[in-house]
Amino acid sequence: MLPDVGHHHTAILFYSISKTLYDVIDFGIKDLIDILLVATLLYYTYSLMKRSGSLSLFYGVLFFTVVWVVASEILDMRLTGTIMDKVMSIGLIILVVIFQDQIKRFLIDLGSQRRWSKWRNIFRHGDERDRHDHKHIMQVVYACMSMSKSKTGALIVFQRKMPLGDYEKTGDVIDADINTRLIENIFFKNSPLHDGAMIIADKRIMSVGCILPVSHDMNIPKELGLRHRAALGMSQVTDAVCIIVSEETGNISVARDGEFSIKVSGLDLEHILSNI
Repeated sequence: MLPDVGHHHTAILFYSISKTLYDVIDFGIKDLIDILLVATLLYYTYSLMKRSGSLSLFYGVLFFTVVWVVASEILDMRLTGTIMDKVMSIGLIILVVIFQDQIKRFLIDLGSQRRWSKWRNIFRHGDERDRHDHKHIMQVVYACMSMSKSKTGALIVFQRKMPLGDYEKTGDVIDADINTRLIENIFFKNSPLHDGAMIIADKRIMSVGCILPVSHDMNIPKELGLRHRAALGMSQVTDAVCIIVSEETGNISVARDGEFSIKVSGLDLEHILSNI
């Protein structure tokens, strides 16, 4: 008696469909974690590229990666996949070299989010330290307000989590106490140190006349000068907060996280510096 070939093929087809459905439905916690990790990585990379003004590069790399995965993994195109594998390995090295400052900032941001600082605050003596910090903050605020009235150009950089030692070396190291009169004298027009930026770290004026990376973002308003471009560039490659006093208008601006706050009042400046 001949076997029922039709039922045999039907059984094989039913088994294949069942296995495919099982693979699709079999979505565990590990797959969810995998998706969340990839989404988080893409979000942080997007935010980093947006702050640095390199969104076009982000979209280009993302497109190339999607084509690479489709060609090599899904369509099993061996030649195309092999070529793209070589390009990716070389391209990653080039990207690391070009964006080493941004990558450094990304890693520091990842490990120093504000939620971790809440645990550290439990062990600090809040009132005493806050009063000490506020005293130094007001010295800077008073100096900026005074320079704003006299239209004295200034660029002050506050270090946060990321060390700024490489930028401090481009200027003159003075390592002085934060003092309103000293800040005004340094940025006085006839002072030999008024050009460049002042870097403040650990409640000290560490260096003056420093050279900062200039932003080439085309969206910067044309009325903003070189000081503003340098401040924005610094806020794009580091987590520093930069204060700018315009020599033309006397307006106070703040650059942080790759964005500007224009025409900041003394009270707003005090609030911003207190929060950092």
